[in-house]
Amino acid sequence: MKIGNIELPKTAALAPLAGVGDRAMREISREFGACWTVGEMASSKGLSYGSKKSAELLEINEKERPTAVQLFGSEPETMAEAARMALEYRPDAIDINFGCPVPKVAGNGGGSALMKDPELAGRIVKAVTSAVDIPVTVKFRAGWDSEHINAVEFAKICEENGAAALTVHGRTRMQMFAPPVDLEIIRLVKEAVSIPVIGNGDVDSPEAAKRMYDETGCDLVMVGRGAMGNPWIFKRIAHYLETGELLPEPTAEERMSVLKKHVRLLCEYKGEYVGMREARKHSSWYIKGMRGAAEFRRECGELTTPEDLERLIDKVLLSAGN
Repeated sequence: MKIGNIELPKTAALAPLAGVGDRAMREISREFGACWTVGEMASSKGLSYGSKKSAELLEINEKERPTAVQLFGSEPETMAEAARMALEYRPDAIDINFGCPVPKVAGNGGGSALMKDPELAGRIVKAVTSAVDIPVTVKFRAGWDSEHINAVEFAKICEENGAAALTVHGRTRMQMFAPPVDLEIIRLVKEAVSIPVIGNGDVDSPEAAKRMYDETGCDLVMVGRGAMGNPWIFKRIAHYLETGELLPEPTAEERMSVLKKHVRLLCEYKGEYVGMREARKHSSWYIKGMRGAAEFRRECGELTTPEDLERLIDKVLLSAGN
């Protein structure tokens, strides 16, 4: 599939993950075969007010490419200004977030709240596409709630206003992340527009990725929570789609080796203090399902130094019989 002039293999992309999908996560995911990555959502208002924290979310490592930065907001002019500012970081595309369900975003008129005002969403897409010369993509949900499933109408409006591709999360805002994803709504969006459609939601295995492709006809699948502590999923999806064979799950040594690299990148990009605190959640994801994981989870939550991580890894490998 193509996003603008960017050609992507029909494998799997890394979804934007607030608080998780930072440079380290995106770099690791690309290393394991993610064909496309989207950064953490940055506030258009924050950028326009000169927020350093918002600007840091736009930083891109060359190893991540091709990649998009993601913006959220509810004012067309502010979104356009933020998009122009984002060009300084040389993203390959800009993604607009109309899907975030969390109250602090949707409750302030951003993210999935825009699904209640398709006309305003269209004006935002038009403002952003007019402001930049790179592809603009849009991520949204099935609708606001079960009474207002408007993804097809919403998709058409985004396409009419210049969107180069669409990502559909097959749940409503009110459903958050809980019930099984609705593949039918993704299929209906795909049939309604002529630009590429990316399917998102519940892709946590190679089989789930194939099912998303088969049942929706989408052009690409996007993996979100399924990649947390599990960057191998991209390699396994690509292999399964190509051969029909399932690669084995990574060994304990492979898991811990990649965890170590992931944490090293976190510390390199954010400093040891912040990096090690963020390593706590990543460590618990990497050891999930391993022997003794429950008892090691408390130690994950207390990591402070790289030496702490080394000791934890030694214990995990010993428990795994390595």
